[in-house]
Amino acid sequence: MTYEFMRLLLFFDLPMVTKKDVRIYTRFRKYLIKQGYIMLQFSVYCKLFANREALVNHVEILKRNVPANGQVRVMMVTERQYNKMQLLSGSITVQEKKVSADTFIKL
Repeated sequence: MTYEFMRLLLFFDLPMVTKKDVRIYTRFRKYLIKQGYIMLQFSVYCKLFANREALVNHVEILKRNVPANGQVRVMMVTERQYNKMQLLSGSITVQEKKVSADTFIKL
């Protein structure tokens, strides 16, 4: 069975004015990490999926868990498209090196 690995890129901008806003932000960030997302940069997270169907199912669950205020956007890309991303400054994170489609193919 062949898989077409997919990545979900999640971008969010949440208000951080009140203590309640900060709690909501923190809860959402911890939710993402618990769900297996890795942080690419501040407020930009990604997660690897075995196929498009798994990704689409996850987005439906995610819709029920996003904060009411602020903006949360997602973009679905294939692993091939994701690997074409260019890093113009800085370096890839240790997490990014560990979590790739190659990791799953080797198992």
